[in-house]
Amino acid sequence: MIKHSEWADTKFTLHLVSQILGKIKLVTAHKEPQWAHITLPLTPNGFTTGLLFAGDDLLQLDVDVRNSLISINVNGTTEDIPIETSKSIKDYFDEIFHSLHSRGVDVTINPKPQEMAYKKLLNEDETPLTFHQQDAVRGLTLFQFVLNEQLKFLAPLRCRKVKPALFWGTFDVSAIIVNGIMEEFPEDKVIEKAAFDEHMIEYGCWLGDEKTDTPSFFVLPYPFINKDLNYPSVKPAEAYYEASLSEYFLDLESVMKSDNPSETVQAFFRTTFDVLQAELEWEGCSHYFIPLKME
Repeated sequence: MIKHSEWADTKFTLHLVSQILGKIKLVTAHKEPQWAHITLPLTPNGFTTGLLFAGDDLLQLDVDVRNSLISINVNGTTEDIPIETSKSIKDYFDEIFHSLHSRGVDVTINPKPQEMAYKKLLNEDETPLTFHQQDAVRGLTLFQFVLNEQLKFLAPLRCRKVKPALFWGTFDVSAIIVNGIMEEFPEDKVIEKAAFDEHMIEYGCWLGDEKTDTPSFFVLPYPFINKDLNYPSVKPAEAYYEASLSEYFLDLESVMKSDNPSETVQAFFRTTFDVLQAELEWEGCSHYFIPLKME
């Protein structure tokens, strides 16, 4: 486990870089519900856009924290950009787009960050950033642990889902079960009205902040449920529901101190699903958990 304070500056740098990759994917990938088309899959070394199509060009951008590189593959030829302390987000922006444009890839993005308190433009801010490779690897290891637990729960389910990946707006690894009942978001907000327009349950891991240092798994229903759902059936005992946020939380410290961290997370996912399915009045879900006929 790595706490927010142990990699806050490095995490901020990677969050900003992920915004550039995510925005490139936003303008090139085919649209999917719940913004599923813009997520960044994890890799052994970091995260990636995956294969993208820009006109007649094929491209893929990878952040490799183990080797402190951003790799830009255009039509099979790769150029690397070093990730290092003292570079600004403008430096990364300029180097990435120089690599793309110099090889004929006509891609432009909106440089305004999304879902961040940070409001400076990605192509203008020259503030030096911090990158500690060892802290970045620890953060990646946390992401990979979270993803594995999400897959363990969601992969065998016989239902519609968004598989776990890095959501670059909030910089968390999340996955979603989608029921398919339409429910329009009540406000005219660009991101939310596309993300929240069907019944769903999101499973993620919040990385913490200046007020709460320890990361937490979370489970979020939509439509939001702003009432007390702290039922005895929810496991483990450390899990709780915050009605004002419409979210269940389970702090990672409690998970890691348990006798079997994986079983603890799986119990949290399953028991919260059972409560939220009932609260959302989802019908016809019993087949979700029919075992797969695979060795």
